[in-house]
Amino acid sequence: MSVNSEVLTALKKAGKPLKSAEIAAMAGLDKKEVDKEIKALKQEGAIVSPKACYYSIP
Repeated sequence: MSVNSEVLTALKKAGKPLKSAEIAAMAGLDKKEVDKEIKALKQEGAIVSPKACYYSIP
């Protein structure tokens, strides 16, 4: 499974906005990898940031 899909899966399972460290812990990934993927997903519009440092699926 790619980092992209791991991040999206973690956000779907949580059902609430999460910080990147929480996403990394849920997905079992390195926080730096998650931060990089979050940036890409935000540019694509696949995720949003409802408040500073929190991310969710629109």
